Amino acid sequence: MFKTLSAAALIAASATLAHAEEWTAYTYSSVSTTAAVKGMQRIVNRAATEADLTIDLHLGKTLQIASADITQAVGDGVVDMAADFFFSGSVPLARVLNLPMLIENDAQWAKAYAAMEPTLVEAFAGQGVVLLGSYRYPEQTIFTTFEVTSLADLDGHKIRVTSPEQGKFVETFGGAPITLSGSEVPTSLERGVIEGVLTASAGGAKNWHEFLPYNYRFAVNYGNSMIIANADSFAALSEDAQAALRGIVAEEGPKTTEEFLEDEGVQKASQAEAGMTLVDSAEGDVAMATEKLAPFWEAWAEENGPEYVEALATVRAAIGK
Repeated sequence: MFKTLSAAALIAASATLAHAEEWTAYTYSSVSTTAAVKGMQRIVNRAATEADLTIDLHLGKTLQIASADITQAVGDGVVDMAADFFFSGSVPLARVLNLPMLIENDAQWAKAYAAMEPTLVEAFAGQGVVLLGSYRYPEQTIFTTFEVTSLADLDGHKIRVTSPEQGKFVETFGGAPITLSGSEVPTSLERGVIEGVLTASAGGAKNWHEFLPYNYRFAVNYGNSMIIANADSFAALSEDAQAALRGIVAEEGPKTTEEFLEDEGVQKASQAEAGMTLVDSAEGDVAMATEKLAPFWEAWAEENGPEYVEALATVRAAIGK
């Protein structure tokens, strides 16, 4: 159960539930300059004028909500709305989109997400939330404190991951996956607790680049955030307000994705200029990694049950893989 909300936040949450036109929102990101926060802020600003809905947005760590508990907090009515990157614990079925080496490019992502969206809507509804939309980070690549010129160089090294699926990728090539919160990454890199991270140039590397002199440009998988609302709070809105909010998120989610993709190029150039060594994926690494990880996709689905088998089949059919 979720137990870490402060008394003040509980009072605010109770007031929010009583007045559907005044919402509290939360985002996992604590940096106001990221595309993730800017996108949520645009949603908040537009909601005030287009949906007659006042939303008070709180950045990551400003409420006592653990990253892994965001979807639960929305479902429980602690907050009315959120952007959640760490939804996989609450809605593990959605992790099918994050399986390593399954989705290889932007076009495949678009097809896979469109095919899975009805299933995701239903899965999030089971948690008491309405899935309004999403945005996606650029490909997750490999940033390290040691030189990497092929996947074989991961052998024996400790790499921070954000999901069990990323962990499987690291293990496949002899590394040791470690799960840490974003706030723990800098000190863990300094102390040698971890020797690398899987992230995007416009994601974690934007804040941690000074600790990571090497970037192996190998796309392991994609990460995305879900924009969700409490089902009761959403139902309390007028039909016009509901439609307006859905429309706003439908526009701002993809716009946030585009901003991340643009920033990826900017950050790559900036990081290289600051001295980071960027190495392109070695010839044969993609094909080899795909062959090694394909059995894991099947095992992952079968171990989790028929819904997961169906979800994997849906994605593979959508991308022709």
